Amino acid sequence: MEYINEKLSEFNQYLHGRKIAVIGLGVSNIPLIDYLHDMKSDVTFFDGREIDQIDKSIVDKIVNYGMKFSFGKDYLNKLNGFELIFRSPSCLPTIPELQKEAENGAIVTTEVEMVLELTPCKIIGVTGSDGKTTTTTLISEILKKDGYTVHLGGNIGTPLFTKINEMLPEDIVVLELSSFQLMNMKTSPNISVITNITPNHLNIHKDMEEYVESKKNIFRYQNKNDTVILNYDNEITRACGNEAKSKVIYFSSKNKIPNGYIVDDLIIKYCNNDLRQHIFDTKNMKLRGMHNFENACCAIAATKDLVKKESIDYVLTEFKGVEHRLELIKETENRVKWYNDSVSSSPTRTIAGLNAFAFKNIILIAGGYDKNLDYDVIGKPIVNNCKALILLGQTSEKIKNAVQKELTSSKKELEIVQCDNLRQTVIEAQRIARSGDIVLFSPASASFDMFKNFAERGDIFKTYVNKLIK
Repeated sequence: MEYINEKLSEFNQYLHGRKIAVIGLGVSNIPLIDYLHDMKSDVTFFDGREIDQIDKSIVDKIVNYGMKFSFGKDYLNKLNGFELIFRSPSCLPTIPELQKEAENGAIVTTEVEMVLELTPCKIIGVTGSDGKTTTTTLISEILKKDGYTVHLGGNIGTPLFTKINEMLPEDIVVLELSSFQLMNMKTSPNISVITNITPNHLNIHKDMEEYVESKKNIFRYQNKNDTVILNYDNEITRACGNEAKSKVIYFSSKNKIPNGYIVDDLIIKYCNNDLRQHIFDTKNMKLRGMHNFENACCAIAATKDLVKKESIDYVLTEFKGVEHRLELIKETENRVKWYNDSVSSSPTRTIAGLNAFAFKNIILIAGGYDKNLDYDVIGKPIVNNCKALILLGQTSEKIKNAVQKELTSSKKELEIVQCDNLRQTVIEAQRIARSGDIVLFSPASASFDMFKNFAERGDIFKTYVNKLIK
């Protein structure tokens, strides 16, 4: 008998003839053009870019469908009288125009929130300041290895809202969720993971409290039959366990917790009071670094009751990592290894990258767009792990000041070079590097001062390395 998603059918009926706004023509919202046209909705698209900055094929489709649009500097001036608003993650629900519409009765949602509302199957959601993508991908790969049909979405994968009609109750949805996607969300996944919470995106969130509160929505609406997996070593996430209505599972690489998953002498173990069950030896993983062993703990905790142990063992053993995350680009004839860690857009991520290597012969390339983060914490790890520091971008002075303060305190020396562009950093790193050294591109900063996103930044770095380094 063919499965019918009654909740989705009811929502589709609701869409017929409704006055709907779609804010932002990014990856997640573009599929809504066809979907809302098929539902015969009265749609207006809003985007802060000028019309000539938007893909012509997208604009042509909107025009051909007879839909309305408002683009450019004052694009939200016409946001008035809508019944349903799909916002992009970059359009925060706290902006005055959206708040006014919500006060007037509009439902403000996102593509991914509707996935949570309407999906007929189990949902696993992952958030955190660091490690989201690796953890989400590990979970997805473990489930697929065990035979599940997995729908991967949120911050990675494919926008899933228009694919809900293809999902069956026995499938599993796996979502990577950012703080921007979680803001104002009123539904939580069945299994939720918070890898950690450290200061991030404070150039966009009004303060740290708003950032933390948005993250908490991943478990806030769970019930007693659900599960939340939390980092015991992180003060903020450890405290989240006191607020959860669901089953709480902790993981730790620093503490001997009575219940949960720990990394003990490089072995992942499950703790149940006095019982210590050997789960996996991290020496068998291709991924390196304690932060990746913690990501593995999250993936095990999220899937252990759903899959065979053999599926977990296989994926953790074979998984080589996600692009732009401690990605080995090449090893030269004189044994210099070049790594791309472009995803590291905060000090804590770069610190984790530095700590992933046993040797203290790292040439670190760092700096980029300033998200109003505190860089004092990065001084000591750089001084303790690096033989040279190469800087560029807006945050270069902040990083340099943090390092110089630590150098003065520790009475150590470190070569520091400041560059104007990414190509120059590669040339300088090659000049400094000697046999056995590691060149690590881990910016500790966002990419937006010079690049579209961290992926473009990483791709350009890899291109320079492959062209310039022999």
